[in-house]
Amino acid sequence: MRNKQLMKAGSACAAAAAALTFLVVVRWQPLIGFDERVAGTLHPYAVSHPAVTHLMRVLSDWVWDPWTMRALAAAACGLLWWRGDRVRAAWVAAATLTASAVQQGLKAAVGRERPQWPDPVDSAHYAAYPSGHAMTATVVCGLLLWLMPPTVPRRLAYGAWTVAAVSVLGVGFTRLHLGVHWFSDVLAGWLLGAGLVSLVALAACRCACPGRSPASPRTDDTVR
Repeated sequence: MRNKQLMKAGSACAAAAAALTFLVVVRWQPLIGFDERVAGTLHPYAVSHPAVTHLMRVLSDWVWDPWTMRALAAAACGLLWWRGDRVRAAWVAAATLTASAVQQGLKAAVGRERPQWPDPVDSAHYAAYPSGHAMTATVVCGLLLWLMPPTVPRRLAYGAWTVAAVSVLGVGFTRLHLGVHWFSDVLAGWLLGAGLVSLVALAACRCACPGRSPASPRTDDTVR
């Protein structure tokens, strides 16, 4: 049952990300118009509230920066390796590296320009689509939740889920508030990240629990 749910979730996110990428490439006007309305609403607020904008820069550039997220993933890999759980350490490392490769590849392929402002409150380089901040945060937070033992007390588990949700949604909002991404850039990062985590969890589960072959003997069978 869990494998089916992971497959459905991963496939749904991948399909939605593919559809969104197509709409961005062909510049589907309803989507482009929505992106511009969101950006046009947030930017004047960012300009007129420098204290809030400074906080958003701290959160975006330090707390939820992709390198901060990758450092968390590296720490998780190191801890797993030290505890002898080298298979899951490899899965976390592979997923983090894959996320970086996918986002950089899409940025180069799509080549979408970032929002341009006469009075910018922040700057960012390279192409806009998808948001690397949003995708990296989604992947790393999702992997850390996947690694969480099932024996963790319910309150701690709820706390972990809350922190992960705030981080993933929060980093997306900071990128929009700072005017360096369109909404569809952030949405693509979320979808791609969630899809990657689902598929990695599915692949790891299948490798760990491949199932017994119908032809294999049961452990309690007597050799005759």
